[in-house]
Amino acid sequence: MKSLIALILCTALAAAMPAAAQTPAPPSAATEVGALMKAGANEEALKRADARLKDNPRDAQVRFMRAVILTELGRTVEAAAAFETLIAEYPELPEPYNNLAVIRAAQGSYEPAWRLLQQALAAQPNYVTALENLGDLYLSMAEQAYGKALGLKADNAAVKTKLEAARELNLRLRAVR
Repeated sequence: MKSLIALILCTALAAAMPAAAQTPAPPSAATEVGALMKAGANEEALKRADARLKDNPRDAQVRFMRAVILTELGRTVEAAAAFETLIAEYPELPEPYNNLAVIRAAQGSYEPAWRLLQQALAAQPNYVTALENLGDLYLSMAEQAYGKALGLKADNAAVKTKLEAARELNLRLRAVR
């Protein structure tokens, strides 16, 4: 009975509202770009982001999303440049540091990636994604170090075991991503 009364009241209130108040607001550019990204329509998302940025070039959220799209499209040079620009203009935002670190780590540039993750964590100490990426980076650095050590002394069984374990864990983590 209470549900029926509530439904009647809501219907009456909605009917009494002006038409403009009943019409939902159009989605923001960031919402549209995000929905396109989620749907895997990265080319269309990039077009929508570019259109938004033509009118609002300082929209940091859409600029960040555009850089992520470029990364997803494999256009890492452009993505890295976009993240670097965001870092220069908005040094308080942790996400551009984190995403640029991921690009640098994928390129095997572990030291720059580490520095970028440290900057992300300085901006936001509880940034879970940056902490996770830092752990992944340490694992990749361990694999690299064990590989170098084994190259110097191929009969070192302990290093060989550690290298195999690091490689195995890295493979498992890549499958999870």
